Amino acid sequence: MDIHPFDNGRKLVLGGIQIDHIGLKGHSDADVLLHVVAESILGALALGDLGSHFPDSDDQYHNKSSKFFVAKVVELMQQHHYKISNMDCMIITETPRLAPYKTSIQENIAGLLHCEPSQVSIKATTAEGMGFVGRGEGMLATATVLLIPSD
Repeated sequence: MDIHPFDNGRKLVLGGIQIDHIGLKGHSDADVLLHVVAESILGALALGDLGSHFPDSDDQYHNKSSKFFVAKVVELMQQHHYKISNMDCMIITETPRLAPYKTSIQENIAGLLHCEPSQVSIKATTAEGMGFVGRGEGMLATATVLLIPSD
């Protein structure tokens, strides 16, 4: 799971796709969805978390595209002789409506993971007005991955 507050001074990048909406606050491009994609793979490999590999105290990652982090995590996955069987992603936000972007996000993430779009599920829902997401203060995403041996 990853959470980011909205930031009026930034553009929204979600799943590697730029979306016409207020952006998210973060050290990198704050792509909450790609962060959980990378986190889920690291977790499945028992290799820690994104912050231990790419600390926000390191300026080389400031405003870095989250595609970079996913690419590095995919390299680690391949070094450990695994590949994606499937990934399930959920984005929780009141706005923007994500239905028009889901296919592009799915295809982009599949490309980053070197798998087929049919192996990546992208879902979106709201918080029904509850909590910080429901008040429109930020966005939350979750991802679950199943890795299988690549050999």
